[in-house]
Amino acid sequence: MDHGKQGKRHAARNGTVNWPGTLLAGRPRKRDDLLFQLRTRSPHELWLVIVDASASTRRHQALSDAKGLLAQLFDDAYRQRARLALLTASGPVPQWQVQGLKASSGLRHWLDGLGAGGGTPLLAALAQASHWLDARRKRFPAEQQRLLLVTDGRLKDWAQLPALPCPGCLIDIERGPIRLGRSQVLAAQMQVEYRHIDELLPG
Repeated sequence: MDHGKQGKRHAARNGTVNWPGTLLAGRPRKRDDLLFQLRTRSPHELWLVIVDASASTRRHQALSDAKGLLAQLFDDAYRQRARLALLTASGPVPQWQVQGLKASSGLRHWLDGLGAGGGTPLLAALAQASHWLDARRKRFPAEQQRLLLVTDGRLKDWAQLPALPCPGCLIDIERGPIRLGRSQVLAAQMQVEYRHIDELLPG
């Protein structure tokens, strides 16, 4: 895949940070843990970002800090000319913000206005994302897809989760003295990496 028509991706000591690859490799504790990349041509990469913005994410600045992390991710996607798919889970039904478009500075305006509220249609969002990725893979079989799921995991009981056809990372934004810890269960069932947001923030 790295040698396809979109050009080879190079590991590098400098350049742009490959955030999906860095997060999937584990908690970055120092600069040496960051993965950098250079490309000889435009990337053929899609980052699917699912954001849980339900009412529970208001607690302890969870969504606020998540927005800071997402702002960095969007900036990196813009510089790397990656394509983004963005799906929010809040209110009665999940909503697509963009679907496979090149990252643009306009996403910052959407992010600034993002607020928490309503229910948690996260399971519906995962089902939609799974169908969408399957259809997109048929159209672009060489595309490298990555998933980033941001959630506090505060769901009621759920049945079997849809298997998403790409590697991914769940960023747990649950905070407070009493934690349900359901995001770890979600990540295990989805077979994606698990990280808590406090591990990814500076300080």
